[in-house]
Amino acid sequence: MMTNLFSIFDPSTNFFNIPLNWISTFLGIMFIPFNFWMIPNRHYIFWNLIINKLHIEFKNLLGPNSFNGSTFIFISLFSFILFNNFLGLFPYIFTSTSHLTISLSLTLTLWLSFMIYGWINNSQHMFIHMIPQGTPNILMPFMVLIETISNIIRPGTLAIRLTANMIAGHLLLTLLSNTGINMPNYLIIILIFIQILLLSLETAVAIIQSYVITILSTLYSNEVN
Repeated sequence: MMTNLFSIFDPSTNFFNIPLNWISTFLGIMFIPFNFWMIPNRHYIFWNLIINKLHIEFKNLLGPNSFNGSTFIFISLFSFILFNNFLGLFPYIFTSTSHLTISLSLTLTLWLSFMIYGWINNSQHMFIHMIPQGTPNILMPFMVLIETISNIIRPGTLAIRLTANMIAGHLLLTLLSNTGINMPNYLIIILIFIQILLLSLETAVAIIQSYVITILSTLYSNEVN
């Protein structure tokens, strides 16, 4: 039963052995650019307002030493994760962010780029960051080991956080919907109401998780400057 339950996340739809489920990851490339060629409407103005707010917040987190345009990397990351999280809320659309293939690819690429840039350009700062100020001499080797381990597992924790949150809500919705087959009619109304509440919660989780992943990535990039 557990294998069948988790199989809802398998990319099973294929055409000539090409997994078509992953095409949902690239749907944003087809839909989002059209907003910039149309007459500005409420949707475009609202999305533009969100981007401007994110740009100001990321600029403050990155500090004055950041490169011009660096905030757009994290705005693009936020938009990509948010779009794919929302797509997973629609029926029969594959949730690509519920797989470590996508989430770990994003976080590992960002983390590697931060580490390579930091160790090449600011190697002294990277060594200093491993030992907090005021650490006793006897604890310095242990602090270096702890900081190294915590730094290495950062992309994994980011990816698992996103994947686990996407899987948990979808599993709960699937479990509740499967129990509705044997329920009497008066309980199905309550079940539908609970499903609507869970769907609203999943919408909030989709927004919060994309924001959390982006904020943490911004903070990690700020440590290498």
